Amino acid sequence: MDYNNKIRHTDSIVKGTIDEFLARAEMGKKKYGETLDRTDLIDIDYLQHLKEELMDGILYLNKFIDIYKNKINNNVEIQ
Repeated sequence: MDYNNKIRHTDSIVKGTIDEFLARAEMGKKKYGETLDRTDLIDIDYLQHLKEELMDGILYLNKFIDIYKNKINNNVEIQ
């Protein structure tokens, strides 16, 4: 598959998302010394990692909701 050609002909949101995925993969390799091609984990390990990431996502979501509600309660213009 000619990824470069496909990327070149897509929109800025897709390009930005691809850049974020590549940066995240690079950071993960530096931090953990591994890629997702590793073979030392089993299915349940990946599910545990996913669960922890989703739990973090819920925390960020709740923080955003609190900030949003606070702005509404204080009559701050929401953009």
